[in-house]
Amino acid sequence: MVQFSDIEDAARRIASYVHQTPVLTSSQLNAKFDAQFFVKAESFQRSGSFKFRGAMNAMLQLTEDQRRNGVLTYSSGNHAQALALAGKLLGAPVVVVMPNDAPAVKRAATEGYGGEVILYDRDETTREALGSRLAEERGLTLVPPYDHPHIIAGAGTAVRELILESGELDMLLVCLGGGGLLSGSAVSAKALMPACQVIGVEPEAGDDIARSFRSGQIETVKDPITIADGARTPSASALTFAHIQAHVDDVVTVADSTLVECTKFYAERMKVLVEPTGCLSLAAAWEGKVDVRGKRVGVVVSGGNVDLSRLASLWTGGSGLD
Repeated sequence: MVQFSDIEDAARRIASYVHQTPVLTSSQLNAKFDAQFFVKAESFQRSGSFKFRGAMNAMLQLTEDQRRNGVLTYSSGNHAQALALAGKLLGAPVVVVMPNDAPAVKRAATEGYGGEVILYDRDETTREALGSRLAEERGLTLVPPYDHPHIIAGAGTAVRELILESGELDMLLVCLGGGGLLSGSAVSAKALMPACQVIGVEPEAGDDIARSFRSGQIETVKDPITIADGARTPSASALTFAHIQAHVDDVVTVADSTLVECTKFYAERMKVLVEPTGCLSLAAAWEGKVDVRGKRVGVVVSGGNVDLSRLASLWTGGSGLD
């Protein structure tokens, strides 16, 4: 289990590599919900998402031989980009197993950072199976997207920064896919603000962790169809679920239509581009799944790696799933 001391160590370790991302506020957002919002914009992080924090923290703790031989991961895009950039900065070859329906902009960015992308069909194999086989065949070290304490500790540095800048919060809303960001965020929040209510937010179609949270055991979902492509994970891992059970107060789900509304609000009113997955956190308040009235609310935007043509399609009534 990751402790807050691990997150503090990670913050020191990665300090010279990561951006301290801005905390945004909006008077219109505050007035709409009668609350004070503090938006941690990880869309401004290097590689465009919070994932760079965990990727860098993990890569810096590999041996020189491991980095020289190369690393492998599986990702729909954001962790892929983050690890490819970390590898580029540290001179480590990076291989990424990516679904063939991942956003083209994320694949292009991963390759732009020097990562080797290997595509697979979600209906024919699992990324874990293909990744394990390739790692063994090539002698690569696996750096998973969320199922690792170094990844979780790195992710937790974002909320540590948020709290140190914004002060006490009554509620923290966090985007939820595999659970790495929520795990690290919850550890930071509960260490610095024990009374803060920590809530994870999933898309309705990918409600595996919401169901797990209520049943007390890991539930799965097969290939959920949602515009929140970063949250199309089949389940939490044993490690992330243990952190969620220990530190998270609730997990809620939101509709894709609400994510579209939030992407538009961020762009039009706050002048930032946020990918649909990054809108999960705000969508919980937008949809009324949590009561934020009169509260100081932290909102973690996980990333901004959005395909502009897909976003335009969403805003004009398209599915955004093509």
